[in-house]
Parts: sequence; structure tokens; C-alpha cells
Amino acid sequence: MKTKVCIIGGGPAGLMMSQILDAKGIENVILERQSIHYVNQRIRAGVLEAGTIEMLNDYGLGERMAKEGHLHDGVAIAWQGYDQFLIDTKKHTGKQMMAYGQTAITEDLYEKRQAAGAHIFEEAVSVQPHDVKTGSPYVTYEKDGETHRIDCDFVAGCDGFHGVCRQTIPSDVIKTFERVYPFGWLGIMSQTPPLEEVMYARHERGFALASQRSPMLSRYYVQYSARPCRGPSFKRTTAYRA
Repeated sequence: MKTKVCIIGGGPAGLMMSQILDAKGIENVILERQSIHYVNQRIRAGVLEAGTIEMLNDYGLGERMAKEGHLHDGVAIAWQGYDQFLIDTKKHTGKQMMAYGQTAITEDLYEKRQAAGAHIFEEAVSVQPHDVKTGSPYVTYEKDGETHRIDCDFVAGCDGFHGVCRQTIPSDVIKTFERVYPFGWLGIMSQTPPLEEVMYARHERGFALASQRSPMLSRYYVQYSARPCRGPSFKRTTAYRA
């Protein structure tokens, strides 16, 4: 198979890239190692900044978001020992944020891409880019016990930090910034009405965040120590930039 762009990763990044390329008349193929059903069940972040809202609207993905999303004028801050206050981003920038779950965005994207007849190969395993330093890269993958090859002009790595694409980038080209924090976050999803505004809280025992997903779904985060323990193991929170 031959295409202009082979997109590795069928999450929101890869799907959005496919949507944009398609709008520009650039043919593309998406490879996703999980099933579409699995991807659509993943719980991810849910607060969108103004630029993301604009982009989704520009590419025909704003209808459901307008109905189910919840606009925010700013972010509430709760700091121990001080009165709660609001950082009013709408007042100072004229822009609003939107509480709309990434799971819903992924569902919207798959619906749009499938309706457009996009080439999406789910459960594609052993994906491997080849000849990435040449003008004729290609990608191989396995599906249903058979090996397939896609020749392309570009390989788009949308499979995250731990994905195969980042591992394929030559060591003399990639640059990494890493900061390891001595704490992590415990995320809790609750079927309860969320607070009116997203709230960041600072307490002597640590940080907490009250976020939103829908009118009856809240997302909370609390800080925990990353010190080794005998109980359930938690990964440290690490920020990366390539």
C-alpha cells in the first residue's frame, strides 16, 4: 500500500492529524495497535483551551461539544489560609475554556474519520518505521498473522512518548528534557456533579485538583508521595519534551 502520510497512533493526536490532512486533500493512513472500542473507552483529560476549541470547530468537530461541553470563564484557586479567588481568563483575554472529555473527542473523531472512509487499521501490532532518514520511508505491521507494508512520503509519530516512533528517531537527532518530581497524582473519577469551576487547591498536605467531565461526572486529583512503599506501586509523574 502507498500513501502520502502514514500516521502511527489512533488516539486524538493521530485522528486530528488525519482530519486536518484530509481537509487539505492529503491522503493518509492510520495504524492503531488497540481496537477502536478500546481506544474509545480510555479516560483522559477533559479541559480544553481556547485554541483547541477553535481548531475542533474549524474542522467540523464542534457540534456535540457545543451541546455537551461546559464553558469556563476561568480557574478557581483555593490556597490554604487565603480566600478563594477566580483567575478570570475571559475577562483578561476574551477567551474561554471548555470542559469536554477527551474520550468524547476521540469518539467524535472516529465517527468523522470513518464516515469519510478513512483508512484506519486497528489492532495493528509489531508496527515499525523503516528508512526514516531517507526520502522514501515505509512502515511494516502485522495484522491477523500477516505482515503488511505501507510506503509513504512521511511517517507521523502520534503514538506517545513510549511509542515505537520516538524509539526510532536517531539518537543524534532527538533531544530530551526531563524533570522528575518527588510526587505523583492519584486520579479519581466520581459520578457526582462537578464544581462550577475547575479548582486548583494548595494545602500543607499537598496539591489537589477538582476537574470536570460532564454534568454528572467529576474528576479529582490528589498529590501523593513517590517514596517507595510496600503497598500498591505508583509511577512517578515525569514531564518530557522532545
